[in-house]
Amino acid sequence: MSMERDERSTRASTGAAGATDDRGDKKRSLGRRKQCKFCGDDGLKIDYKDQALLKYFITDRGKLVPRRISGNCAKHQREIATAIRRARMIALMPFAVTGA
Repeated sequence: MSMERDERSTRASTGAAGATDDRGDKKRSLGRRKQCKFCGDDGLKIDYKDQALLKYFITDRGKLVPRRISGNCAKHQREIATAIRRARMIALMPFAVTGA
């Protein structure tokens, strides 16, 4: 009885350790990093009245898209967040999506 328990515990511990080792050995393919579109193009300006531009930075639920997904730099992500907050305050953009 105790021998069966020992076998199960050693199998479980080696299996768990093996799974983490396998994940650590695999190399992640490093894709090309997204570049901030506002840093690259001087013609683009962040304005709270420009709904067409701001809609790309909110999800279908009305949440802000994070930097790692949008590709914005920290400076421009803060500006986007401020512009979206201002647009929400004067009812140009929704706080949350209601309905179905």
